[in-house]
Amino acid sequence: MAAVLWKPKSVDVCVLIVLLLLNLLPEARAVVGHREPLPDDSKDNITIFTRILDRLLDGYDNRLRPGLGESVTEVRTNIYVTSFGPVSDTDMEYTIDVFFRQSWRDERLKFDGPMQVLPLNNLLASKIWTPDTFFHNGKKSVAHNMTTPNKLLRLVDNGTLLYTMRLTIHAECPMHLEDFPMDAHACPLKFGSYAYTNNEVIYLWTQGDERSVAVAEDGSRLNQYDLLGHVIGKETISSSTGEYVVMTTYFHLKRKIGYFVIQTYLPCIMTVILSQVSFWLNRESVPARTVFGVTTVLTMTTLSISARNSLPKVAYATAMDWFMAVCYAFVFSALIEFATVNYFTKRSWAWDGKKEGMEIREPFQANMARIKDMRRESATLSKKANNTFNIVGTTYAINVAKDQGLTTISKSAPVASAKQSYLHKMDDPYTEAKKSYNRVSKVDQISRIIFPILFFIFNLGYWATYVNRKPAIMEENNLN
Repeated sequence: MAAVLWKPKSVDVCVLIVLLLLNLLPEARAVVGHREPLPDDSKDNITIFTRILDRLLDGYDNRLRPGLGESVTEVRTNIYVTSFGPVSDTDMEYTIDVFFRQSWRDERLKFDGPMQVLPLNNLLASKIWTPDTFFHNGKKSVAHNMTTPNKLLRLVDNGTLLYTMRLTIHAECPMHLEDFPMDAHACPLKFGSYAYTNNEVIYLWTQGDERSVAVAEDGSRLNQYDLLGHVIGKETISSSTGEYVVMTTYFHLKRKIGYFVIQTYLPCIMTVILSQVSFWLNRESVPARTVFGVTTVLTMTTLSISARNSLPKVAYATAMDWFMAVCYAFVFSALIEFATVNYFTKRSWAWDGKKEGMEIREPFQANMARIKDMRRESATLSKKANNTFNIVGTTYAINVAKDQGLTTISKSAPVASAKQSYLHKMDDPYTEAKKSYNRVSKVDQISRIIFPILFFIFNLGYWATYVNRKPAIMEENNLN
């Protein structure tokens, strides 16, 4: 009887222990994980999308493009330019920072779930097929990876993918510098598929040809250029492996001329004007005019060398080269003009000096006696003209009006003063010869008028020509 009563009690104790353990088990789980259990709907979403991704990638071959053997894969693209520049003239390239966006549809990635758009990590991009896009004129491209790879991947339930990445591209920009520094350029950005021909993959602009490429308002990083706008398009190129679709964007740039006006044009103009100042100097001022000529020629040489340092070594002459060449010609012509004037000045002095020396020295020695006699006669007449008598404190002049002989002497008194002035001139026989050496050269007189007029006409034609060529340059770039 005792054995029968003990057995039920042991069963009751076991039941109570089991019930107690079942009540404590959820609390123990919460304490160990140090967090509250997730809601049921969240656990369901994570589980659902995990299963969806596992199912989509199960048996997915990222080596094969979507629609292989059935249809052509369309890749829609657009570009947002965050910064443009700088532009290197010597290397003929430019730098551009963009958000490059591509969108395509892959039927193998369709899914049904609680969300229509599924944001994905960039690591998934390596497990699915992506376009093999490359930049045709890119010299160097960098994909930013700080702090993580700057990539975005979104999957829509109908299988459409959006793939965005941030790139810095160093692209080639062919430049025609015939009109430098008043030139305009169209710098292209070309991209397309590297391996797939237009029968397999084609590229399209997402928002048409007008809004598919956008530039940030504060995105210009240009010091010497103005970004006037851009034109987008599409072209097809042929090679030995087939025909490929190439998407093109031409960025129109116009060079700012202010820097070159200050650094090159104004110094050249002032140097030419300075060289023409020598025309107003005396032709006997050989040191001064030589300094003007040599200094201005050396200055033009230095300016031409420094202006070429910022340009690539092209085999043709630019607009600035023509301007500096003409300025150099003006400066050099001013130096040659002085050499010509100085040469003829020396020949004139040697000839006139010899001629005038013969004319002056021969009569001078022969007439010395006559000159002395004339001086004595002049002195005698002066004494007679001033002859007076002083009687008892009163001065009486001699009355010689009735004597015709003395009358002749009195009339010769003013003649004596004329003879004295003539004799004074004869004392310095080289005065007239010296006056001829300081005359202004006729070549200088002509140069003072001709040189400024020619330089003004040249500047008028130069600036009018290149200013009017601006619309033609832009039209040519638009056609490209």
